[in-house]
Amino acid sequence: ATFFAPYLAGLAVIGIIYGALVAMVQPDMKKLVAYSSVSHLGFVVLGIAAMNTQGVSGAVYQMLNHGVSTGGLFLVVGMLSDRRHTRLISEYGGLKKITPRLVAVFLIITLSSIGLPGLNGFVGEFLILLGAFRWNPKMATFAATGVILSATYMLWMFQRVNYGAVTNEKNASLSDLGPREWFVVAPVVAAAVLMGVVPNLFLRPIEPSVERLIEQVQQRAAEF
Repeated sequence: ATFFAPYLAGLAVIGIIYGALVAMVQPDMKKLVAYSSVSHLGFVVLGIAAMNTQGVSGAVYQMLNHGVSTGGLFLVVGMLSDRRHTRLISEYGGLKKITPRLVAVFLIITLSSIGLPGLNGFVGEFLILLGAFRWNPKMATFAATGVILSATYMLWMFQRVNYGAVTNEKNASLSDLGPREWFVVAPVVAAAVLMGVVPNLFLRPIEPSVERLIEQVQQRAAEF
């Protein structure tokens, strides 16, 4: 296990950076979110490769976070696609004036995805990078560039879709969030905030299993 860990971490770091760079050039919102998913799951692999309490706990937490953040982003993109029947970033612009509630939800989920402190993404990524740094500072440093790239492509996409002038007439008559949509996105936003503010609610039950796993891996490594 310890022999393969650096190679696994190397692949994880490549995945983090490559996924982020490919996400940055996507013209389609759904594809951008999909490639961001590749990048974020690279962090999970890095946490597992570190094989210490922080790294593995962070990896498990990040898997939960990923379901909330990326699931939320796909929901928002789906809502926009449902209204306009297109997912191209260039087709949008200036939505902040037309659908302020939808944009507010979009912003919270975007910030949770890029790991803003106080939201779920921060806790997972911080624990993973902490665990990775304790194990291999060089790997952690390379992986940290993924956090910067993540903020770049997500905020750039958010800005192009929601800010500026309404250049496309079809966007001027879009409806804001309806009751059915609120019913779907409100729990996602609540989960993102709850997991960011009180992470121990989730981390405490995770820890015993993580400790047991690390113990077993270390025993097997000692046998070899």
